[in-house]
Amino acid sequence: MLMLGLIVLTLGAELLVRSATKLASAAGISPLVIGLTVVAFGTSAPELVVSLQSTLSGQPDVALGNVLGSNILNILFILGISAVIVPLVVSQQLIRFDVPLMVGLSVLVLILALDGHIGRLDGLLLTAGLISYNFWAVWKSRKEQAVVKAEHEANFGVAEKASDLRGILLNLALLIAGLALLVLGSRWFVEAVTTIARSLGVSELVIGLTVVAAGTSLPEVATSIMAAIRGERDIAVGNVVGSNIFNILGVLGISSLVSANGIGISDMALRLDIPVMVAVAFACLPIFFTGHMISRWEGGLFLGYYIAYTAYLITAATIPSMPRTFGTVMLGFVIPLTTITLAITVVRTIRQNAHSERDSQSS
Repeated sequence: MLMLGLIVLTLGAELLVRSATKLASAAGISPLVIGLTVVAFGTSAPELVVSLQSTLSGQPDVALGNVLGSNILNILFILGISAVIVPLVVSQQLIRFDVPLMVGLSVLVLILALDGHIGRLDGLLLTAGLISYNFWAVWKSRKEQAVVKAEHEANFGVAEKASDLRGILLNLALLIAGLALLVLGSRWFVEAVTTIARSLGVSELVIGLTVVAAGTSLPEVATSIMAAIRGERDIAVGNVVGSNIFNILGVLGISSLVSANGIGISDMALRLDIPVMVAVAFACLPIFFTGHMISRWEGGLFLGYYIAYTAYLITAATIPSMPRTFGTVMLGFVIPLTTITLAITVVRTIRQNAHSERDSQSS
């Protein structure tokens, strides 16, 4: 049932992304905005449906772990493995607006969770932020409609005409079919995960952080890796950043909004998983800033951290001394060494930019 649920989830997400992208193109929305909103939100649809299903079924820890685990996996694993395949280009817009927004939202989740739960009022705030973000992105895209049309035709060919009623109806039907498959797949997936967790004696939070997060992130994994292989490296980064924004504003916001008592925050999530999500988001700033790209060694660094984090989650419950040993190694050696390395890289980049500006002015 777990594997079948994953297959149905992935198929539903594929139908949803393809149909929604064509509908957005017909409406005159730019490819960049489509990547940051429609494609990113579409690939995050499994997270939304699974989290809603978990919340309504009385398993809020699965919903919370799904969001936190997916955001951590998106950056550390997806960007890491994509950058190992080929260095990823980061656009100026992502650095100026979307990445800082992702960092700010991650900090906001930590602030909202300090009282031990994310209630309906918090969910309303996050959902309102999602609506505002979408309206802003579409407004900005339509404002530059002439440039958008030329860019889209140069990269993807002539967009589907809005007057093509048959094509619009077909894509609407595919979109509805994709949503139906997402609902069906998520129900099987949540039931299977919950049964497995209870039979193995593993907490629902850990299951949500690992199995559920990895399963619902399959569309992002496939999209970013294929984009990297095909040379569409900016799409690989934009998909991850957009998905993380949607996970916080949409998945966590709507899930806490529909829950009668909101989503409770466990001590483990508050002490470890939420801070890890915030730290991972902050790590994007210096890495994205240096040369506006993610190099192979930085991708390998992300990938190594994800392997260490996942190994910690799996072994901490069975080896009592593991949390203390892991914390000592990470806090005393690995994290300081990484921080120093990134700081040196940022300083070198700033100096190179300053030298380039002086050379251009003198010439």
